[in-house]
Amino acid sequence: MSRHAIFESSTRYFLAPILAFLDDDAVTEIMVNGPAEIYVERAGRLEKTSAQFNSEDSLRSAIHNIAQWVGREIDEARPVLDARLPDGSRVHAIIPPSARNGTCLTIRKFSREARSLIDLVRLNSLSEAAQEFLEICVLLRKNILISGGTGTGKTVLLGAIARTIPPEERIVVIEDTSEIQLIQPHVVYLEARHGGRDGHGGLTIRELFANSLRMRPDRIIVGEVRGGEALDMIQSMLSGHSGSLTTIHASSPRDALIRLETLSLMSDVEIPVHVARMQVAAAIHLVVQIARFQEDGSRKVTRISEVQGLSETGQFRLEEVFVSRLLGRDAGGRLQAELAFSGHRPSFAEGPKQEGIAHRIRASKELWDLD
Repeated sequence: MSRHAIFESSTRYFLAPILAFLDDDAVTEIMVNGPAEIYVERAGRLEKTSAQFNSEDSLRSAIHNIAQWVGREIDEARPVLDARLPDGSRVHAIIPPSARNGTCLTIRKFSREARSLIDLVRLNSLSEAAQEFLEICVLLRKNILISGGTGTGKTVLLGAIARTIPPEERIVVIEDTSEIQLIQPHVVYLEARHGGRDGHGGLTIRELFANSLRMRPDRIIVGEVRGGEALDMIQSMLSGHSGSLTTIHASSPRDALIRLETLSLMSDVEIPVHVARMQVAAAIHLVVQIARFQEDGSRKVTRISEVQGLSETGQFRLEEVFVSRLLGRDAGGRLQAELAFSGHRPSFAEGPKQEGIAHRIRASKELWDLD
């Protein structure tokens, strides 16, 4: 019996009180606020359930089992755990005394529904023209930043876009907790590791990124940028590692660029603010904004914006290439939207013709200079 199979069986045993929710494809998130209070997110809405763990000890045992699976520890000295289940679902746990009401466990289930851009079109999260546009941008090696709030589906979208990278390329994926699963044959997955009790033995996202540059990558994918590694990533984009993909927490494309600028200033390399802003503006080509709608829980790409450097006053210049507009509701009450071409052709509109890939364009012809 393999190690994976052993832990898959053991985690299901320890998580028996919430097993029905783990197996229910309609449930996207499970929130345990102590052993006697369990909520789930179903179709974008929170529901309180009657499920309970037998005791604080049984809940804590489940968390220790998950920690063992990923080779991490959780105790009073390190009361927070970021991990994953054997099926890829993301786990976050925090224990007392940091959690005053008892041990908290949050599981964001691994999405089996949306794995590719075609799936996102089927789910009305993306239009066919926008799907093709993103595919062409990947082939043109544009650096793409995916922006959105918590639970909007940034990682799912990142994985879907990354799956369009040509199979002959070497891809290095860097994550704090491994979630992305690609279909290409040559992928190296790197995962951050927390230090031991003495603080030694850990590997941060930033350290992994520095190591990835020595691994001869064709593409570097960072699951989420949230610290000083932002500066390293931006500078690598500017120095030849084009075609990179990452995500960031922000509510708009402009906010995403400002946050990336702020994060780059958190590096131990001191640079002036205006230099950080110039580098961000030069490194990022596209910002893809995704949002979750409270009305029905649907997740949709709301805009795709091209970064066009800085204005005369030193502000980020953005041009919207695609903008979403709501069309109404379907028979089931779910919001319907169209992510439509704004009329602004990207500055690299001649790219497909110059790179010899114009023959691949069908649904997004009006965006490109094909004459």
